Amino acid sequence: MSSLKGIFAPIPTPFVDEEIAYDKLEENLGKWGETGLSGIVVLGSNGEQPFLDEEEKIELWAFARKHFPEDKLVIAGTGCESTRATIRLTKKAADVGVDAALVITPHYFKANMKDPALEQYYRDVADNSPIPVLLYNMPGNTGLNMTPPLVKRLSSHPKIKGIKDSSGNIVQISEIIRDVPPDFSVFAGSASFLLPALVMGAKGGTLAAANVAPDLCVKIYDLVNEGKIEEARVIQKDILALNALVTSKYGVAGLKAALDMVGYFGGLPRRPILPIGEQEKAEIRSALEKLGVKTVA
Repeated sequence: MSSLKGIFAPIPTPFVDEEIAYDKLEENLGKWGETGLSGIVVLGSNGEQPFLDEEEKIELWAFARKHFPEDKLVIAGTGCESTRATIRLTKKAADVGVDAALVITPHYFKANMKDPALEQYYRDVADNSPIPVLLYNMPGNTGLNMTPPLVKRLSSHPKIKGIKDSSGNIVQISEIIRDVPPDFSVFAGSASFLLPALVMGAKGGTLAAANVAPDLCVKIYDLVNEGKIEEARVIQKDILALNALVTSKYGVAGLKAALDMVGYFGGLPRRPILPIGEQEKAEIRSALEKLGVKTVA
């Protein structure tokens, strides 16, 4: 497997009449494959993972791996609420050729998901996983936060290779980077804090904005690696507005609308998520144009 570093796009799942549109996905994969992305995440939060059944997930992973460049990584979002379901799904993802599993914290029974339960969960999953496991800390969706001491303990497991941290807490991310082994890959979970995370030693980012502005996100990553922090800072500041619109403000529906605007297929989210309106679309288009991202009619 290629090294776990660089910029990854957590791709949306394209639907037509609420069925997966594989022809549209193939077109999108072809375009993302020509960018500087190191890989994609299939069925992370932006992929509407909770809205797909198990058979759909497996078929989607297989299709993505088949139609994405072999030298780029495909990471599958395999986290479920129970340990046994996550193990089963991770094994099936491995069977269709994905390179690693991104596993979100179980969160329905929040009161029970203290550090000891989460540690046991991830160790059990990793013990049974045929492929590398990445932790996924997403407090905005789960209502849970993975603490630096927990991540430090889990980083010693030979199958647990990294974490996507979407908390936005740069102090926490810095503490994790300080405490984990050098080969443990910490990824910024949003373009809003990509630069500070990279400066502190993150190995890359898994970013919603990388779906619609992949090469700009890659440019920040490359500039930091070249020591050109001032140039990277300019792009980081410029991308904040677009990132907010396709993440915290309008979410998956906003991201899909943005994809339509830049020549990919976004389409509609699967219900119960509602599409955004024309006023919201105009706001996103304006942000894209200000960023210099070419839009289509």
